[in-house]
Amino acid sequence: MSDEGHERHGAGHEKAPSRQRRRFPGISSRAYEHPADRSALVALRKLSGFDTVFKALSGLLPERSLRLLFLSDSVRVSDQQFTHLNDMLRDACHILDLEKVPPMYVNQDPQPNAMCIGLDEPIIVVTTGLVELLDEEEMRAVVGHEVGHALSGHAVYRTILLFLTNLAVRVAWIPLGNLAIMAIVTALREWFRKSELSADRAGLLVGQDVKASMRGLMKIAGGNHLHEMNVDAFLEQAEEYEAAGDLRDSVLKILNVLPRTHPFSTVRAAELRKWAQSRDYQRIMDGHYPRRGEDKNTSVTDSFRESAAHYATNVKSSKDPLMKLVSDIAGGAGDLGGRVRRGFGGFTGQATSDDTWPRNGSDGADGRNGTDGTDGPSQTPPRDAD
Repeated sequence: MSDEGHERHGAGHEKAPSRQRRRFPGISSRAYEHPADRSALVALRKLSGFDTVFKALSGLLPERSLRLLFLSDSVRVSDQQFTHLNDMLRDACHILDLEKVPPMYVNQDPQPNAMCIGLDEPIIVVTTGLVELLDEEEMRAVVGHEVGHALSGHAVYRTILLFLTNLAVRVAWIPLGNLAIMAIVTALREWFRKSELSADRAGLLVGQDVKASMRGLMKIAGGNHLHEMNVDAFLEQAEEYEAAGDLRDSVLKILNVLPRTHPFSTVRAAELRKWAQSRDYQRIMDGHYPRRGEDKNTSVTDSFRESAAHYATNVKSSKDPLMKLVSDIAGGAGDLGGRVRRGFGGFTGQATSDDTWPRNGSDGADGRNGTDGTDGPSQTPPRDAD
């Protein structure tokens, strides 16, 4: 379709170049959804009465209050207000073939953020911090990201997550009640982190500019000093994050991400680049993608099988120490006990070795003690110089 480019308002905003971008009529969200996100959504959609149960909760959730709040204390995007955002929103809905354009609001908040919420109908909210931070093409990817959330039906679960998070704070003084709610919140956050990877892909399908998507994620991490940053160096951080350290660092990564609703920016950038270089992305760009009309025939079993295959591949190729250990366990590698001891020895501040740790006779699948030292965490795979 034709993208005529619109003048940005405010300092530092540039006119987007005119260029042709592909449109995806009838595209199903399955085309871009992350395997873990997709399998969870397909299973939920197949559950009899699931949507009815969530609709019944609408009377308990403050959705109407949220809509009135944004209507009264934010600026609604339209032909008269934030026209460049309105054009981008219509454009994104046209490219992803979303029939009803969701209302969009700009909220005064210096923290760069955007969200898609709502039970009955999705609404999109972006902060002034985000609008002022990103250029035209970067913002286009963000708008496409949020439209992707709407197309995938993420808004419903996001609203539930917001409600339960607020509820957990209110009932924090009730030990058992808080624990029960936080268990659900933790599970929803894990799903939502995966859904963000899906929405990043939708943003790329809308913007069709990988560099702009990378810049946007880099700016969210480091601010508007683009002349001081480099995308390639930023992506190298993701490789270092994945491969650095030992098993202790793997555990700390898990603990760091648990309270977050979004994956870390470097991880998102690396995941998006990997997908942009994949055959799946190229097939979509060539017009070969699943249609919404086929969604009802989607097999839950096939979706879970695809998700499992994806994770198996990721575990095998991962440089993370914990993932390498899991891969070795699955492959029957020797001296796993010794590797675990060496990996976690730093938690106690004491060095561990094979002659100071009590043996249980089960180190390694083949009965060897593995004393050659070749499997230790110090053997970190070399990182590319570029």
